[in-house]
Amino acid sequence: MYVVRPVEPADVGALETLLAASTPGVHTLPRTREKIAAFVERSVASFAAHVDIPSEESYLFVLEDVESRELVGTAAIHASAGSNGTYFAFRNDVIQQVSRDLNISHSVHALTLCSELTAYSQLSGFYIRHRDTARREAALLSRARLLYAVLAPHRFGDRFFVPLAGVTDEHGQSPFWDALGRKFFKMDFLDAERTIGGARNRTLIVELMPHYPVYVPLLPGPAQAVMGQIHPSGEMAFDLLTEEGFEADEYIDIFDGGPILQAHKHALHSFSGSMVRKVANAELQPPTRGGKAAMVNYAVASSERKFRAIVLPCDPAESSDAICLPPAAREALGVATGDSVICVRI
Repeated sequence: MYVVRPVEPADVGALETLLAASTPGVHTLPRTREKIAAFVERSVASFAAHVDIPSEESYLFVLEDVESRELVGTAAIHASAGSNGTYFAFRNDVIQQVSRDLNISHSVHALTLCSELTAYSQLSGFYIRHRDTARREAALLSRARLLYAVLAPHRFGDRFFVPLAGVTDEHGQSPFWDALGRKFFKMDFLDAERTIGGARNRTLIVELMPHYPVYVPLLPGPAQAVMGQIHPSGEMAFDLLTEEGFEADEYIDIFDGGPILQAHKHALHSFSGSMVRKVANAELQPPTRGGKAAMVNYAVASSERKFRAIVLPCDPAESSDAICLPPAAREALGVATGDSVICVRI
C-alpha cells in the first residue's frame, strides 16, 4: 500500500536520491540538496501556518511505500503562483492588423508576456518513479494535492493551473528557447533554468524577456512546432490532469513553450465528486452483492490537520453514509471507525 503525506524534514535525503533520476529541464522540480531542503522547510512551515487567505504558502507531498518506507514520488501545490512576486507566462494572442490605404485586414498569431496567472493556485513538481507501471499510485499522488485543497479551501484560490514541461531534445535543449529566450538571456536552456532556479517570477524575466508581442510566424519552424506540446515524460501527468478536469488554454511557458492547463475548482473532479463519509470497519460488513467485481477504486483522505491519502478498492459509497476500510487502510490514514474522511472515485 502507498500513502501520500506532507513532506517532513527527514525526507530531504530520500528526495534528493529520488529527484536525481528525474528529467533535466522539468523546471518545477528542485534539484540540489540545498534547494530541496529549502522547499521542505517552506512546506513544513506552510502546513503549520494559520491561514486566512492564500498567500506565499507552498505544500510539498510525498508518495511513500507503507511497508518499506521508501519514497517513490512527490508533488506540490502553491497557494498563489509567483510566491512573493509575479508569475510570468506567454499568452497566445491574435492581433488584428489593418491597412486602410491597402484595404488589407488580417490576423497575426503573437505571444505576449503577461502576469495574469499570478493570483491562481499552482500545481507543480509532479514526479513518480516507474511511472509506466504505477498508474493508480500516480493518480493518487496527482489528486491528493487537490483533496487537501478540498479539505482546506481557505488555503487556496478558486482557480488552479499546471505548467507542463515542454519538448526538449536528447541533450535537454529546447527548440522554443533556442528561437526566443536564448536571444535575450544569452545562455542555453539548462543554464537558464539553473540560473533562475525553475522560477517564473524572477525580476530578471521581466528585465530580459520582450515586452512587445512576438510574432509567431517569424519563429523558426521547429519552435512553432513545439509550442503547447508536452515532454514525453509528462504524458501521464497530462492524462491524469485532463481526466481531473484541467484544460489547455491560451497560455504557454515562457522558457520551453510547454502547455499551461487551468481550471476553476468547480470544474475539477476532486471538488465536484468528493464525498464526506464515516469510516466503517470492513471486517464487520456483510459481503456486497457482486463481491470484488462490484468494488470501486477510491482515493480516500483523512483531514487537514493530519493529512494522509491512500487509494484502494471499496464497495460503492455513493448510496451510503459510510465507507468500509480494512485495518491497514485505517492505520495508513490514521483514522478509527466513526471518523470522517473524504473520498472520490479515481
